[in-house]
Amino acid sequence: MRFTTRLFACAALALLPYAAAAQQNETLLIGPGDLLNVKVLDTPELDQSTRVTDAGTIPLILCGEVKVSSLTPEAAARRIESALLDGHFLLHPHVAVSVAEFATQKVSVLGEVKAPGAYSITTSRSVLDVLTLAGGLSDLADRRVMIDRRGTHERIPYFVSNSPDVALASSVIVMPGDSIIVPKAGIVYVLGDVSHPGGYTITNTEAQITVLQLIARAGGTNHSAVPSRSKLIRKSATGYSESPLPLSAIQKGKSPDVQLQANDIIYVPFSYLRNFGMQATGVVGSLGSAAIYAF
Repeated sequence: MRFTTRLFACAALALLPYAAAAQQNETLLIGPGDLLNVKVLDTPELDQSTRVTDAGTIPLILCGEVKVSSLTPEAAARRIESALLDGHFLLHPHVAVSVAEFATQKVSVLGEVKAPGAYSITTSRSVLDVLTLAGGLSDLADRRVMIDRRGTHERIPYFVSNSPDVALASSVIVMPGDSIIVPKAGIVYVLGDVSHPGGYTITNTEAQITVLQLIARAGGTNHSAVPSRSKLIRKSATGYSESPLPLSAIQKGKSPDVQLQANDIIYVPFSYLRNFGMQATGVVGSLGSAAIYAF
């Protein structure tokens, strides 16, 4: 009895690396074409390496076809144990499953990166590693990227911070077959009596911008401007709406700064009277000729 107990313990220790591998990949689902290593405790004659068929099954010794597609390696091991138990092949089956080779060993990087495309990875990598493979973010990239999980199509957002500590601490794992989408940064506009009117992409560290920050990027208001009569024009589902913007009071610290959204328009009127009454439709109509600046 003591010898049997020791033998069982040794076999269990030998199986630990395979169980650990299955546990590490717990969130990665098995798919057609994947090559699996199947280990059966104390029954090495049942060990095998087999590839998942297009139907999502693997042909196992004794058990026949077992469905494992869309399962984690850990869940696949439990299903194989059930098949061995239900078929009365083993009384107490203990199985470990690990993925030896992924059928889809590429990750797709799309959108605003310097070299978009599909990149080969043989194991899970951090999102920062994969973005580096694609040359990093372009000058027009939004720092809010999206990861699409292979199989589950779960959408995982990730913010690419300029702070090394934040970027490394919050990094997300990308797996073979996943896709990373890097959208174009939003644009905000400042028109009227400023030094450099036009559109500015929101590509700063926080991917956010306020009224004062935008005015500063545009070189400030001119001497002939009337900032107290400025307007904020915002796009909604039903069109554009305008509201008074106390830019003069904001510049003097008498009113709080205002956070802007993508596609917002700030209009700073000129001193002559004909511009005081300019409506939102007229301002929006001038966007077509606005220069776009990246920063």
